Amino acid sequence: MILKKYKMVILTVFMFALAYFLGGGIAMLVNAYGSHAIMEAGEENWGLGFSTEGKPPTGNATADELKKYDTYYIGDTSKKEIYLTFDAGYENGYTGAILDALKKHNVHATFFLVGNFITSSPDLVKRIVAEGHCVGNHTYHHPNMSNISTMESFRKELEDLEKVYEDTTGQKMVKFYRPPQGKYSQSNLKMAQELGYKTFFWSLAYVDWYNDKQPTKEEAFKKLLGRIHPGAIVLLHSTSKTNSEILDELLTKWEEMGYTFGTLNELTGQQQ
Repeated sequence: MILKKYKMVILTVFMFALAYFLGGGIAMLVNAYGSHAIMEAGEENWGLGFSTEGKPPTGNATADELKKYDTYYIGDTSKKEIYLTFDAGYENGYTGAILDALKKHNVHATFFLVGNFITSSPDLVKRIVAEGHCVGNHTYHHPNMSNISTMESFRKELEDLEKVYEDTTGQKMVKFYRPPQGKYSQSNLKMAQELGYKTFFWSLAYVDWYNDKQPTKEEAFKKLLGRIHPGAIVLLHSTSKTNSEILDELLTKWEEMGYTFGTLNELTGQQQ
């Protein structure tokens, strides 16, 4: 009787251990493949982590991981070079002053435009191009592109903007793409790549897009001077009153810090 109970105890312990290890292994497999599936299909918001002032931040993905999809968020971190970009969902009366400051410093930027900006402000678009800046694709309607799962719908957002840009300027649009609001999915990056586009996120930005809550000059400089770093792709909004007022001084201060300015064409080795 005692031997029988002893065998039952041994068998119970064995079965429990087997279930535990098998369950753990299954759980590990589910976690591994489940997280991969989420990464494949799920929405991502581009984000950055700053640990040391003046040093490059970390992103949602590394530069090497993104490069597999012709995607960039930062340049060469061994060179004190800045790549200046502006997002423009509409014209707010400040683009002219921004262009004046860029011209004064002989800095060429990339403006990521949407359909509304081009159709409502064709003369500004022509000035942007005439002064040597690049116009990139910010989609026609500025939707959450990570919600678009078909190539047909994805292509339409980009090609509709290409068409209105070509009709306005008589030029082909360079195939540079920035996802609205930084929302993307891995499949989006693949779609853009298949359409011949290079995708650009950023390694420095700040909250400058609320019209009724514009940052002060001091707040802007604290972020834009404190967090500038070698190889920075800087995102500013041309709708910002603060940006239009500080840009001349900001460019001067960056220059005094030893920075020069490159273009996304130079970053990617693409001809203008």
